[in-house]
Amino acid sequence: MRKKLRRVKIHREGTGILITVFIIMLAVCLTGWWLSTIAGIVLTSVSAIIYGLLVNFFRSPKRYFTGDPANVVVSSVDGKVVALEETYESEYLHRRVIQLSVFMNLFDVHANWFPVNGEVIYTTHHPGRFMSAWLPKSSTENERSTVVIRTDSGQEILMRQIAGAMARRIVTYAEPGVEASIEDHMGFIKFGSRVDLYLPLGTEILVKIGDRTVGGITEVARLRPEISVTEE
Repeated sequence: MRKKLRRVKIHREGTGILITVFIIMLAVCLTGWWLSTIAGIVLTSVSAIIYGLLVNFFRSPKRYFTGDPANVVVSSVDGKVVALEETYESEYLHRRVIQLSVFMNLFDVHANWFPVNGEVIYTTHHPGRFMSAWLPKSSTENERSTVVIRTDSGQEILMRQIAGAMARRIVTYAEPGVEASIEDHMGFIKFGSRVDLYLPLGTEILVKIGDRTVGGITEVARLRPEISVTEE
């Protein structure tokens, strides 16, 4: 059995940004010290705080799910459950489903995990607005990426990465035909946003609005493969 890896690494999406910011901050701090000791202390202190926040934002923990993976749905992200309701999914599934949304703040890990094991069968990116990700209409009007995964039992789970007021770039690694694993990253959203999961009706929901989730770890639902699409 694999041991849980505790060391936290920097996500590849943040490497270039951190290097660039470090060089700029180093130049600013050196200039401050050249001007005066007080300026040097102030600029170095402020730069250290800002850089620490950036490092925290781009941290990329490797997580191993230790529960029973059969029919499990795990949270794709760290964050807070902000929506849990029955709705109609019109982009791909074209049927009524359960929408489960998790919002990420600036201090959460922003890597996105696959919510289920299976095969990616559909991906697409939609340009859009950058309204607050808290708003319900952000699911259909904001910039977003949609990924559909077919589980080993044949059920289709739709996952949507949604940009927010501060998130200006959605990165999606998933492509049709690739294997989806709940232990793998499927993407990254830079600077605060949310992820929606669309689950079959009859799915057992294990969280409630206001609950905190850990991406790749927290079980948010359990699928019921015996419920067919026609029964929904």
